[in-house]
Amino acid sequence: MGRLRGAGVAVLLVVALAAALLAPGLGRAPFDDPGEGQHAEIAREMLGGSWLTLRLNGVRYFDKPPLLYWLTAISFSLFGLTEGAARLAPLLGALLAVGATAVLGVRLLGPTGGALAGLALLSCALFAAFARYVRPESLFVAAIAWGFAGLLADTRPLLQTLQLRGPRNGPRTPPTAGTRSRPGSDLVPVAAGGAWAVLGCAALGVAALAKDLLGLIGPLVAIAIAAGLAGRLRPVRAWLPPLGLVLLLVIGFGWYAVAAVTEPAFLWYTVVDNHLLNVARMRQFPDEDVPLSAIEFLTAAGFGAFPWILAAAVAVGALVRGRAWRDPAELPWVALAVWAVGVLALFTVSPFKLPHYGLPAYPALALLAARAWRDAAPRPRGLIAVHVVLFTLAGAGCAWAAAGDGRAFTEAVFGVSDVYSRKEAAWGQASPYPAWSSLQPLVTWAAVVLLAGAAVLAAATARRSARVGAWTVAAVMLLLAPVVAIGLAVTSSARAVTVMAAEIRARLAPGDLLVLEGPIENAGAVEFYSGYRPVLLDAARSVLGIGSTFVDAAETFWSAPRFAEAWASARPPYLLTTREPGRSIVASLPPESARLLFAHNGRWLYGRAPAAAPAAR
Repeated sequence: MGRLRGAGVAVLLVVALAAALLAPGLGRAPFDDPGEGQHAEIAREMLGGSWLTLRLNGVRYFDKPPLLYWLTAISFSLFGLTEGAARLAPLLGALLAVGATAVLGVRLLGPTGGALAGLALLSCALFAAFARYVRPESLFVAAIAWGFAGLLADTRPLLQTLQLRGPRNGPRTPPTAGTRSRPGSDLVPVAAGGAWAVLGCAALGVAALAKDLLGLIGPLVAIAIAAGLAGRLRPVRAWLPPLGLVLLLVIGFGWYAVAAVTEPAFLWYTVVDNHLLNVARMRQFPDEDVPLSAIEFLTAAGFGAFPWILAAAVAVGALVRGRAWRDPAELPWVALAVWAVGVLALFTVSPFKLPHYGLPAYPALALLAARAWRDAAPRPRGLIAVHVVLFTLAGAGCAWAAAGDGRAFTEAVFGVSDVYSRKEAAWGQASPYPAWSSLQPLVTWAAVVLLAGAAVLAAATARRSARVGAWTVAAVMLLLAPVVAIGLAVTSSARAVTVMAAEIRARLAPGDLLVLEGPIENAGAVEFYSGYRPVLLDAARSVLGIGSTFVDAAETFWSAPRFAEAWASARPPYLLTTREPGRSIVASLPPESARLLFAHNGRWLYGRAPAAAPAAR
């Protein structure tokens, strides 16, 4: 009982620390646009519309399943239409992910190892960023983490079955208490349908509802591979109980089935266009996202999980050298290694990947890193020394960047990690970055913390203490967590649509028309903040591409000739664009007919200039 209480306390303390680090200032910054705005707007439109068929700007939206939007709409109804309310669902996902990682870590490594694993995930920079960002990523990661926790936290049913079956083709051990048999079948333990495995299956169903069916299938494949490598895949019900399988199918596929029946185009778009054709770079309805190269993706995934990915690699190497797949007791670790390596390898070779595609591997990486530190206890100097070098180099790099003008640092960081910056670069124009004066103190703080951490680690090397080394790494990375939150907030402020929306509210009268040039996601929160729903110009290459093909969306999507006709009418529309004047439709309008009314955060608002008065005679 005391050990169980200690495990529970460890998990609760880690989750409480995660809440203390991630929750403050949750609603202080406006929505990042693009990024958060469209997701908040979908949830807002859900309040007055369908909770089954998602809509953005009044147009059908098939790009993501509904869990994030359901939770955010509920939050809006309880706490109002605020940024803080919108970010509660991602925060909940992050806390659940940290909790699941700590729970599985406690089961596999004990309370100390579990706490270290939870803190390792919490201190991954990319994970901490998405914990406060209105996207489904943290919910997706949480569901996958709980799926692994449920299916791997208690492997006794499988191990009991192995003992009953004995060696391959060998004699069977007689049944013992707690087992039952059926004629013509292997002995299966009564515990095979336990609550842990059922919870894991249900969680994987939620993963499909959060973002993607791959979150349901992938972990099952990883566990099956681990069991198969040990020659212990069967009986499947020992790790995949019937009740859990039913819950997995109902939760994971239920909404997809209903959506496919009510919206016939949904299934083709989701399965074929958004997955198969996307991987082949042959989509019929592409958006403007620019994929990373293999090196860029590995860089983003590696720095996002810095420095824990290094210790995780050490653990994977040890598993391979020891041929751990032959030992059934190592099955959970082999499954985690297969999942982490598989996710990173899959997207490395895939033609299409974005910076956050490595996030589902992070809980497994955190657990593997915690194991590496535990196993290094007898001879920790090598692992500690490598971290000393890493922290020294990273700290020196941050110090060098802080002493400069920030141009190289900003372009390097945003050029790899930020989807919007890559889209803008593809258009040949610069993305609106936060001022260096707001980023420089953060980079300076990172330099100080990293270099101080390197010094403490050097002392740990002299003492040969793996415990001091591991917890120093955790402390350093946790001290950098506020840097991520503040950096995200200043970035959001630098490209939010809030100020522009206030200008729109002030200028437009009832009945005036607003036209947004380009994809809706580039200013997804414009209706949220201004109250005006825009008509979309040259916007079919977006997440609303397939939605634009429906008859009820015809009046929302305008062509250039239609816009030119409206511009010449007695009551012309206002034009909001994220494209620089030379690349906007403004360049094709009659000379001097467009008047720039306002420009802010990489957006321009135009109105038609008044006609020149006739010359006096």
